[in-house]
Amino acid sequence: MYRKISADYIYPVTSERIENGVVVLDDQGVILEISSAEKYDSVEVEKYDGVIIPGMVNTHCHLELSHMVEKIPTGTGLLQFIENVVKQRGAEEEWIQECIRNADSYMYENGIVAVGDISNKTDTFPVKRNSKLKYYTFVENFDFLQNERTQSTFDMYKKVYDDLEENGKLRKSMSPHAPYSVTPKLFELLNLLNQSERKTISIHNQETPPENELFLQGTGAFQKFFQDFNMSLESFNSTGKTSIHYALQYLDPKHKTLFVHNTLTNKEDVKAAQEALSETFWATCPNANLYIENRMPDYKVFLDTNATVTIGTDSLTSNWQLSILEEMKSILRYQSYLTFDDVLRWGTINGAKALSWDDELGSIEAGKKPGLVLIENIQNGKILHRNSTSRRIA
Repeated sequence: MYRKISADYIYPVTSERIENGVVVLDDQGVILEISSAEKYDSVEVEKYDGVIIPGMVNTHCHLELSHMVEKIPTGTGLLQFIENVVKQRGAEEEWIQECIRNADSYMYENGIVAVGDISNKTDTFPVKRNSKLKYYTFVENFDFLQNERTQSTFDMYKKVYDDLEENGKLRKSMSPHAPYSVTPKLFELLNLLNQSERKTISIHNQETPPENELFLQGTGAFQKFFQDFNMSLESFNSTGKTSIHYALQYLDPKHKTLFVHNTLTNKEDVKAAQEALSETFWATCPNANLYIENRMPDYKVFLDTNATVTIGTDSLTSNWQLSILEEMKSILRYQSYLTFDDVLRWGTINGAKALSWDDELGSIEAGKKPGLVLIENIQNGKILHRNSTSRRIA
């Protein structure tokens, strides 16, 4: 029997909202029709208080770090944060797996349907194989600009990559970590591996002031960071440009490129990427940015350049929860010139496009199976009130 689901408003995302609309689903969750309530007998319809949106897409997560919740202090800045993660990452395998399972279940129950997930190990793969979520796994490579480590680094992460088989709900690519951690040779090896088909490539970008300083002047806190890990920057030459320009020299333009964080990205950076690459996406993780650096991106930069913004959560190491709803709330709390429609698009259809699942996810349209999410506890017409919650209803 078909389900007929209604709420105060339906937000299809790719079309105008519908007051008292009804979404008709088959027994597999595929949308058959979006119509008005008058068409159906009220006893046939599941009616909810609130608004219905399609399932949300989390384009940046580190699921394998879920066991590190509340281990790292807030406000330390990125470099100290990385050092803390390296020092405290270890834990019992059973505990790591339990935390990964719990995080996966939490995301599903709160309305996330697909995740772009960073993996340095195979820890998350057992959960991903049995998850109700779709996962695009970015096997993350970094040789920290040490040429003598490039081949061994690549070989190590290639083993991780090979351990995960792709299917209808699991996709993967080998991806660079960040401009400050990947040599030209490592970029070349990644491009060769990914060349057989068009993929999505993820790269952390312009997350902290020392990153740009390193490339602009060859100075700053990254010098001490490398020293602390007994690594040399002797072969590194500053470019005189912001860090993203270094990456743009080596990223393969045929792939979709997902730049992550972008807290210091300016209009010139975005335009340079749009000119160099075939399709760019800009993942924002506001709560993680606040957790680590006490800053957020200037979203006007992305509006003014018609950039395609997506939303991520980062990990429980750098966030209080893995909720796209809470990320949207934070954006609107601190950047109130944006609208609910803006952030809803970022958290749904834009993310689905970034991960190449927009044929099925990201909007409420006939023929799609996006999942349906109910946002409740709306107050005074404000959908993303601080007490608003989300839960999956289909």
